[in-house]
Amino acid sequence: MINKQRIREEFVAFVGVTAETRAEREAADLLKQRLTGLQADVREDNAGEKIGGNCGNVLAYIKGNRPDAPVLMLSAHLDCVAPCAGIKPRFKDGLITSGGDTVLGSDDKAGVVAILEAIRVMREQKLPHGDLQLVFTVAEEGGLHGAKSLERESLKADLGYVLDAEGPPGEVVTITPGQDSIHVIMHGKTAHAGMAPEEGLNAIVLAGKALAQLQQGRIDEETTANVGLISGGIATNIVPDKVEISCEARSRNPEKLTRQTRHMAETFQRVAAAYGGKAEVDIKRVYDSFTLDAASPVVQLAQKAAEDIGLPSRLTSTGGGSDANLFNTCGIPCAVLGIGMSKVHTVDEFIKEKDLYDIAGWVVAIIRRAARLEKAQAAARPTTVHSY
Repeated sequence: MINKQRIREEFVAFVGVTAETRAEREAADLLKQRLTGLQADVREDNAGEKIGGNCGNVLAYIKGNRPDAPVLMLSAHLDCVAPCAGIKPRFKDGLITSGGDTVLGSDDKAGVVAILEAIRVMREQKLPHGDLQLVFTVAEEGGLHGAKSLERESLKADLGYVLDAEGPPGEVVTITPGQDSIHVIMHGKTAHAGMAPEEGLNAIVLAGKALAQLQQGRIDEETTANVGLISGGIATNIVPDKVEISCEARSRNPEKLTRQTRHMAETFQRVAAAYGGKAEVDIKRVYDSFTLDAASPVVQLAQKAAEDIGLPSRLTSTGGGSDANLFNTCGIPCAVLGIGMSKVHTVDEFIKEKDLYDIAGWVVAIIRRAARLEKAQAAARPTTVHSY
């Protein structure tokens, strides 16, 4: 059904082009060329202008031959984390790795390639299918910026899948966390560090005292928190009056997320005030969490499609967000599919060759299954989105 050699060659082509976050132009141009060759209606939006990137999200629409079937969305993101320039994939013993000095880029080129192969197979075999909407986002890494820039009216799907999870093909992510960013500016008082240090209030020391009291790391099975960035100070002979700290909190439980975020904000404010300083805290919602009912059509369709091609299927939760968080917020029931990528965001990233082929086969099976659904069926059992 699928063409393994074609998938290999396509994967090598896509990981070989530049696609760092906000610099996905080469990947987008290659993708648009491929989609045009597959007779899709292709366009690029203006997300690049909105987020300071060099290209926008790539959207494609393929008219179906089953007008009563739901509109199915398939999505993956184009960008990779650094270092991702000059990726040279290596095939050995059933694994695909990088050369060791870059990431591999299976996050998320494996998803991109699987969608393209599935469309090729659909065309070649003249499979029955409903309308398909393909959404390839930019700047997913670091905040889902491309998906956030999509215009809601551009999304036509009744249900969809984001190919962007670490589990093996057949695994369906139905529960994801929400995330808050917490940006803190600790204010102290400047002074000469050698001549009058007692006249100053060291903002870096204030930050350290607060960080020592902060609950962070793994809070519980649903909740995490991290301090990711800290910067401040001018020179060693000046007592610093300002330091900036960037943190995050995540939880699959909305009440726990609220509680953890409040704890972090209040800790910085309380410690700063206790020593005569001040903490400015800016909290932003990065994305909302969602929960898909195990009996919902979007979940059942994915599981049955996996079974159709002999893949064991299971439902799981994750500690990471994806573009599916935004799509569910927009009212499109959307699950995240395991695509086999492992040790992502590191130079040790790899993917099994078999998984690369199984993903494409799974997407073909999903297209087949979706063609048998009626639009009304796709709307049953809506997703729970935990908005605050």
